Formats: sequence, C-alpha cells, structure tokens
Amino acid sequence: MAVVDVPEPPQPGPGEVVVGQMAVGICGSDYHFFSGHLTEEAGGGDRAFPKIQGHEVAGTVAAVGPGVRLEQGRPVALHPLSHCGKCYPCRMGRTNTCDNFQLIGIHVDGGLQQLLVLPEEQVFPIDEDDAAIGAMAEPVSIGVRAVRRARIEEGEHVVVLGAGPIGQSVCLLARERGAEVLVVDPQESRLGLSREMGAEGLVWGDRAQVVEHAREWAGGEGVPVAVDATGVPQAVRAAVDMAASAGRVVQVGMSGEEVSLRVGSFTEKELDMLGVCCCGGGEFAEAVAAVERNSDVVRRLISHEFELERAPEAMDFAMSNPSEVMKVVIRGA
Repeated sequence: MAVVDVPEPPQPGPGEVVVGQMAVGICGSDYHFFSGHLTEEAGGGDRAFPKIQGHEVAGTVAAVGPGVRLEQGRPVALHPLSHCGKCYPCRMGRTNTCDNFQLIGIHVDGGLQQLLVLPEEQVFPIDEDDAAIGAMAEPVSIGVRAVRRARIEEGEHVVVLGAGPIGQSVCLLARERGAEVLVVDPQESRLGLSREMGAEGLVWGDRAQVVEHAREWAGGEGVPVAVDATGVPQAVRAAVDMAASAGRVVQVGMSGEEVSLRVGSFTEKELDMLGVCCCGGGEFAEAVAAVERNSDVVRRLISHEFELERAPEAMDFAMSNPSEVMKVVIRGA
C-alpha cells in the first residue's frame, strides 16, 4: 500500500455526487483484499490493481451534477453496493446478492482518497457531522440485514457469537426490537459494550461450555435465534448445536473455512439456516437512522483513528493487533 497523487475526478455528470472530507472504516474484507486472499480475479471489476480501498465511507457533499437534490456541505453516508438489475437475485428483489454486484473499494475505487464520485442513489444524507461515526452505517447495515433475516421479535432469546463491530451491531438492533441477547466472545474486554446495551456477556471457553450455557440461558429448550458473526468453524458449529427445534441460525461472519456439521441437526430440529450478505438500499436507510439514534454507542465501535497519509500504517496496525482493534477509521483531508 502506498499514498500517491491521483488526478482529481471530472465534474459530476447528471445524477452524480462528489463526496469529500471522508472517513473510512477498515474491516476484515479489506484485510483479505490487501493480503491477497481476496484475489485480483474476484476484485478486478472494470480494472485490476492498483486499486483504492475503502467501502465503509461517510463524508460531505463537495459537488453535485445536474438533477441531484443533495446540497453541497451535506453530511452523507455511502451505500457501497451497486447491482445489475438483470440476474436472478435482482429479478427476485434480492439486489444485495446480485451475481454481478460491484462494491466500492473492491471492484471499483473506494473511499481512501480525498474525492469520490458516486451515483446519487448510493449517497444517503445523515444527521451526523462526524464522518467517522457516519462511516459506521455500513457495518450497522449488516446488522440490519441480519436482524431482518432472523425475524427477531420482542422477547425472543438471541445469542450473538462474536463481539466485533458486526456482532455489536446485531446486538444493538436486536435489543432495539426488544430481544433478550447473550453475546459470546473470547475477549472479556469486548463484552462491556454489549452489556451497556442491556445484553448479557459470556467469555468463550470451549464449544460444549458455550452451547450448554446458551441453552440454559434461553430456558433449557435451546436458543430461538443464534447468530454467528465470526466465521470461525467452532462458533458456527456452536450456533447450530445450541439452536432450539424450529430455531433460526444466521450466518453473518465470513471466512473460507469448512465446518463439520451433523446433518441430523437440520432434519431433526428443522432449522432455518440463513446466510447474510450486504444490505439492500432500503436497509441502508434503516442503518443510517440507527446510527443517528445511537451515535453514542456507535462511537464506541471506533477504537483507533489515523489520517489518510498514514493509511499504510493503519492497515498494518489493524491486521497486526486484532486483540486491540475494534474498528480502525482513516480520516481524509
């Protein structure tokens, strides 16, 4: 990674917005892209490397093209996903799982620069002046999608495995729906924020211990909703094992790992196994509103900040210090 000068973008065309004064959160997918585990073929888009990363982005409207209703100086959060509108998931209304989607910072240049041009439909006004907090709308949007897919209802018992930014977002939104939430993480230090949101916390010991505790916590019949926000095989297996009959298991954490699961768990308990990808546009608006309502909590997700000139250092620090990092944010000029 290097900090370089690039040409300024052209004047925005019809329906386009130029965003500046950006703050960018970096996450696990950024690590995978940077390290080469997410390949050039997977992230090639309209051109391959070099590529400007950054998909968790908020900033300020710097200029607008003809027909755009946003005004200059307006704080905004950026929905990073665009879709083709033609493939099977798009035709089914599931545009967030488009087979030909493009993500800023992966397929096309992202927010780790001073100015970025996007279509107006990906630019959402937000009543939050701190762009670092606004940038958290993207990880919160994954929580919005997970809670909606899980069909979480008031009073239900929900276990969230993993207390990183995504797990905390799921916890926040499940608590807003009135659910009882238990958050599990190997690090006690990460559970404090979950407890402040009214959840209970459990330090991961081993799979059997976590499954037994979760089932007892939920009343002995098993957990109605188990959400894995880690992608770690033992946690995924724990989610399936702790789920109640007729329960829902929601997979949010990403990884390339394979998981050994007992097939009978699905047939005997008739589980719903639900995957979660990115959110849709309407859900991103929900995430923006959630950030506006909970800015004090969302601010707590940000553990470290760096200036744009120190982006390589920020990436190295985030990848090298997983136990210290919740969310690293890089602020542009």
